[in-house]
Amino acid sequence: MTNTTDLPDLCIRIEHLVEEYISATRAAAQAALNRAFATGATATVRPSRSTTPGPTSSRSRTGARRAADEIGALSERLYEAVCRTPGETMTVIAPAVGATARELNRPMMRLKQAGRIRSVGTRHATRYFPMAPGAQRASA
Repeated sequence: MTNTTDLPDLCIRIEHLVEEYISATRAAAQAALNRAFATGATATVRPSRSTTPGPTSSRSRTGARRAADEIGALSERLYEAVCRTPGETMTVIAPAVGATARELNRPMMRLKQAGRIRSVGTRHATRYFPMAPGAQRASA
């Protein structure tokens, strides 16, 4: 590029450079739109359901069922963790058990149905308490 001191010539060069930039940007945007609409007719975009970070086991991805003895062992570990830290949420209890909160859903249901644990609250604010060994569960 030559060094010019002529103001009108400099203005013309700047305008030409801006026009080239705009046309290149327009072409790139048009190509992106063409690609998006070409693939949009055949494929649908599905939002990811996984919002909680954390380890996922290969079993959860394959959809295989857990064995009853595995759920039973997990239930016992969960019960011991609730006894150690009564009144905590599942997100606090899960790392102590060594599982995700999602994996503890079924074992927690079993413990509640057996009357060994009671829960207070709803959704993410649910807190879990151990029941006294002789206490019966109140019918709701």
